[in-house]
Amino acid sequence: MARLVLKFGGTSVADLERIRTVARHVKREVDAGHEVAVVVSAMSGKTNELVAWCREASPMHDAREYDAVVASGEQVTSGLLAITLQGMGVDARSWQGWQIPLKTDASHGSARIESIDAEKLVGRMSGSETGTPQVAVIAGFQGISPDGRIATLGRGGSDTSAVAIAAAVGADRCDIYTDVDGVYTTDPRVASKATRMDKIAFEEMLEMASLGAKVLQVRSVELAMVHGVRVFVRSSFDDPEAPELATDTPVGTLICDEEEIMEEQVVTGIAFSRDEAQISLRRVKDRPGVAASVFGPLAEAGINVDMIVQIISADGATTDITFTLPEGDYDRAVGILEHPESGIEFDALNGSKDVVKVSVIGIGMRSHAGVAADAFKALSEKNINIRAITTSEIKISVLIDAAYTELAVRTLHSLYGLDAA
Repeated sequence: MARLVLKFGGTSVADLERIRTVARHVKREVDAGHEVAVVVSAMSGKTNELVAWCREASPMHDAREYDAVVASGEQVTSGLLAITLQGMGVDARSWQGWQIPLKTDASHGSARIESIDAEKLVGRMSGSETGTPQVAVIAGFQGISPDGRIATLGRGGSDTSAVAIAAAVGADRCDIYTDVDGVYTTDPRVASKATRMDKIAFEEMLEMASLGAKVLQVRSVELAMVHGVRVFVRSSFDDPEAPELATDTPVGTLICDEEEIMEEQVVTGIAFSRDEAQISLRRVKDRPGVAASVFGPLAEAGINVDMIVQIISADGATTDITFTLPEGDYDRAVGILEHPESGIEFDALNGSKDVVKVSVIGIGMRSHAGVAADAFKALSEKNINIRAITTSEIKISVLIDAAYTELAVRTLHSLYGLDAA
């Protein structure tokens, strides 16, 4: 018998028929003798609708009331799933974040989890409090702030809720059910020969999630790595009664410690992000503190920058500074840098929104030389120009023109032997 936390996203609970399928997945685990908690998202599209209502009611709405509205989507789903499970003969009860309680900081709309008191939850799951085990159906994406009000965790917060609850209850595994059957070496829609991985290390998944892979929310992977929560990504669209799902090795991808992976590939996957823009400041007056004068105001405005490249002129009098940032922040960043009060002295500002960041990821890169050189050579042979490069122990990222995205991804995917046989 294991203790499991199952998480189902918006597409998995999109309507009552899908909720009935989710209930069958839950019942399968209960019938196998496992202690089960379920974390659910709002029905697909519901959160967007609720957010739109808040904005329509008042563009400058109170963040606390915003949370009260948007958290209702998950509350509806948790209640409906509990009712459905009860109708199938499974003892189940819905829980809101404040009932656990899952305590957050005061940042309404993008709160961070500070603590979870899981004693009562564990008592229900194990049956020590009720006499028989009870499935806890938990509304994801929400907790209770220091002012005693509902606080939401931001986009993708249900993944974060699930991993945090798994850590708090000491779960053997956290199963993330989604609309794909695992984590692939790259997006199969771009590279048809992409393959599903059986296992991937926390660090690799963190890089892939932060660099464009949409399977898991970045904060949830961070939490899993810090607390050692084994996460299993699997499909909610599989037949719940399929014999292979009742085995110890169902179809999916396990995200785990590096030590659990017997053979490390040099490269695990290729990620890419289309949400990129590039800004270049030409002939900036070079002096101590110039980088701070550029990036300080951007940081104060909440704009994250990446892939910073600085080139000093031969005479040392000026420098060119190039960096990337989210495409949605491009116009705001340009306004900040060009504002007369910024005090930044430069001759020209060039920029582009038509760029893509492509990344090569793998923990095996730590012990293998030449991985970057091979990538650069392969891209050059395809006449793909590299605008900027950043590297880490387990990652190489290049910025290229958006028109070459698919070609670059397929080229690198084949280069490192990731294509399906």
